[in-house]
Amino acid sequence: MGEEEVEAEIDRLPVDLLAHIFVLLSSFKDLAQASIVCKKWKQGVERSIARKERLSFADWKMDDDSTARLVRMAYSLKELDISRSCWGCQITDDGLYKVSLAKCVSNLTSISLWGMAGITDKGVVQLVSRAISLQHLNIGGTFITDESLFAIANNCPQLKAIVLWSCRHVTERGLVVLVNKCRKLKSINVWGMRVPMDCFISLLAISPALQIKPGGLHQNVIRASLWPVL
Repeated sequence: MGEEEVEAEIDRLPVDLLAHIFVLLSSFKDLAQASIVCKKWKQGVERSIARKERLSFADWKMDDDSTARLVRMAYSLKELDISRSCWGCQITDDGLYKVSLAKCVSNLTSISLWGMAGITDKGVVQLVSRAISLQHLNIGGTFITDESLFAIANNCPQLKAIVLWSCRHVTERGLVVLVNKCRKLKSINVWGMRVPMDCFISLLAISPALQIKPGGLHQNVIRASLWPVL
């Protein structure tokens, strides 16, 4: 077959079939290159992103605009991972604000911002204020304060698990408000936080079934709470 005949065969592929093929591509670079082949391929790439239920930027060097643009295209998105990677993710509060405007945010069930040292309460509050379906949140390794926890407590009633690994600016007040308002919360990771043992005893008094991680901590809290009785 000649080159023109091969191109004609490719042109006959429907956009939905192209989209199904492009869904299998995990590289954003490959998707970007495919989108500039022709108008039909661009449509296929856009539809493939719209069908994705999970986006992870953990292994990519992303900036605010490119991240927000992809999230806005992902109408079916359920899980969003913008964790810090070895490439040095450049997402800022401005990027989180732009992401928060995407239509899919209200349907997100999982968000990871692990290790994003460049973000603050300003960006996190803006994002979680619209993530009303959120069940799993990882904001470990960030410099958030109680302000973010207050926003989570007020806007994410479906929250089941949260990672606050090494969030050393969070206090007992923020944790108590979070556990009080998020009644479906089952697991909380507090490794590396500067919070006294009495705080965890208070959390278990509010929610006895709450799993406080790391694992050994939960038993230590129980022993500490029983010590006056013994």
